[in-house]
Amino acid sequence: MPVAFKLPRLYPILDTAALRQRDCSPIVAAEALVAAGVRILQYRHKDDWTQSDFDAAAQIARLCHEAGVLFVLNDRADFARLLGAALHVGQEDLPPVAARRVISDEVMGVSTHNRMQLTRGDAEPVEYLSLGPIFATSSKDRPDPVVGIAGLRELREMTMKPLAAIGGITMLNAAEVLAAGADSVAVISGILPGKCDRKSLRRLAEEWIRLVAQVPPVHGEA
Repeated sequence: MPVAFKLPRLYPILDTAALRQRDCSPIVAAEALVAAGVRILQYRHKDDWTQSDFDAAAQIARLCHEAGVLFVLNDRADFARLLGAALHVGQEDLPPVAARRVISDEVMGVSTHNRMQLTRGDAEPVEYLSLGPIFATSSKDRPDPVVGIAGLRELREMTMKPLAAIGGITMLNAAEVLAAGADSVAVISGILPGKCDRKSLRRLAEEWIRLVAQVPPVHGEA
């Protein structure tokens, strides 16, 4: 596993359901975000996979690899192995110990939602943790209880691993989240503009990158 993995301050997640609601192509969105300068990009598909879904993931993986952007696949360790991708798993997915056997030494992260899960995740063979929802969110059908800024600040002290905060994060509260100790802000709907075209996507991503760069890191250099 990488020895000193550092999370980029902005962690965009291309959620296919959210993109579909905006009539936005995952590939177009990925191209715009990479052009804007993001350094990590996750592809998140919670529905049943089809060949076209895998083809889209493969195309985005190639785009990211060519640009030196860390491409992360959500949930599917088998597909991550096929694509040479990093992996992010949730509490109901393949356990990190088992997933590590599939993806070998690729970067892996795990979602946590409370103190117990964070403590367990800290001992898992993963490079980073995510914690949330920090605020109320509509990106999940059955969201976990809100962690809040105070909860983030408290739980941040329980791990030295890079920590991505997720859930309800917008340009209005991202600085507060980073100041509370998160190394990175993971954004789903917040990275999608009202008009979901290539130009608007890139411009909004560039605004996000400028915003998060202005907040001094709390736990070392992110």
